[in-house]
Amino acid sequence: MSNDKQKDKLVPASGDTVATGFAGYDTLLQDLKERIQRAQIRAALSVNRELITLYWHIGREILARQSGEGWGAKVISRLARDLKIAFPEMRGFSRTNLLYMRLFAATYPDEQIVQQSAGQIPWFHNCVLLDKVKDPAEREWYMQQTVENGWSRNILTLQIESNLYARQGKAITNFVQTLPSPQSDLANDLLKNP
Repeated sequence: MSNDKQKDKLVPASGDTVATGFAGYDTLLQDLKERIQRAQIRAALSVNRELITLYWHIGREILARQSGEGWGAKVISRLARDLKIAFPEMRGFSRTNLLYMRLFAATYPDEQIVQQSAGQIPWFHNCVLLDKVKDPAEREWYMQQTVENGWSRNILTLQIESNLYARQGKAITNFVQTLPSPQSDLANDLLKNP
């Protein structure tokens, strides 16, 4: 028997556990795939949190230099150019993004926010929130909803523009009195999350 035919017998095709004697192979494969996917998600979240932390620190440094040493807006343009030259493989050092970093640090003077909600959502989600939501409690609510519901930036923008925060839970209904529990909960949820 050739080596190729022996290898074929050692690794069963999907669903082919009985013929090869590898009972539980499909379960093992599925478990490993899920573990790998969970690790990838944790790694991506960790990288995101580090990036948000970096951007917060850059923003804080810009704020400190502008207030302490009187740096003007031209410094941000020069800083953007020099950072792009120093790190050509990295994106995110445009003048506009540096201004967002400064605004982010000014809006959240405590770095703890990065370890909480802001660090759990992508950078441009944070930028949307900085642009569109001025109330801190409302901004925090949208952050939490983004994390819980896995909203894309477009969905987040749509929810903000549709004023979901103001509408959430404000509808007065008699669902609880007139419908059985599972249906009343569903009906209320439908009104809260259109």
